[in-house]
Amino acid sequence: MGSFRGRVYVVLLGGICIISFGSILIKLIPAPALTIAAYRLALATLLLAPFAWRRRAEWRPLSGRDLALSLLSGVFLALHFLTWISSLKYTSVASSVVLVSSSPIFVGLGTHFILRERLGAVLVSAVAVSLLGALLIGYSDLSFGMEELQGDLLALAGAMMVSGYFLIGRYVRQRVGLFNYIFIVYGLAGLLLVLLALVARQPLSGYPGSAYLFLFLLALGPQALGHSSLNWALRYVSAATIAVVTLGEPVGAAILAYFILHEGLTPLKLCGGLLILGGIYLASRAGVME
Repeated sequence: MGSFRGRVYVVLLGGICIISFGSILIKLIPAPALTIAAYRLALATLLLAPFAWRRRAEWRPLSGRDLALSLLSGVFLALHFLTWISSLKYTSVASSVVLVSSSPIFVGLGTHFILRERLGAVLVSAVAVSLLGALLIGYSDLSFGMEELQGDLLALAGAMMVSGYFLIGRYVRQRVGLFNYIFIVYGLAGLLLVLLALVARQPLSGYPGSAYLFLFLLALGPQALGHSSLNWALRYVSAATIAVVTLGEPVGAAILAYFILHEGLTPLKLCGGLLILGGIYLASRAGVME
């Protein structure tokens, strides 16, 4: 049990490291947020299709409830990427990623009041410590201009949407296999975003070759590998724990933004990053494995 638990957290932390590249790639893509979100989910679905097909023997018919919830999870995921990617067009990587990482607040409430899962004192402490770290990172970077405020609110909306995605995933993944679940969720989210892009007349073509390369890397790394690792782990750990672990993303994203995008990395951000890592460690020791 102990070795398997360790493997779960290794997969989770590896997934977060990969996901941290997402905001950097998005900043480098000269395309509207809706177009980027549509490509991210649509390409990830196509990349995962061969693996889902090979494991088709493991698929079983979903109950009406699980199918409906999986579709709802896809809607939450589509709205999460639409709002969060939009926020990166208005504010810095650090501010956007910190605010979208406030999902533990919403996931914790949902876990307690909706899923009826008890939050232990250690996990509550992990959420509190990690959120303090996230606030320190955000405080050092947030400004009060109208554009930045718009970006901040969009990132916060993204946090609320991803919370619904995590909570539903925690519930459905207890009975539904990984590829069975993510193929439905990613597929519906990608379809919705492509349709929205067409309705909104957002261009899906005409970009430089580098843009398509970054879009492919975004779908392959942060989505197909990164998010899928979180969905895999949802079978074994609570949604609240997943949300706490994702608070490692601001640390990775801030460091990458400093070296690649030359965005500032202040002492407050470094201090906040250490607090977040401390919160992740507490979460890993919280005994939330089932």
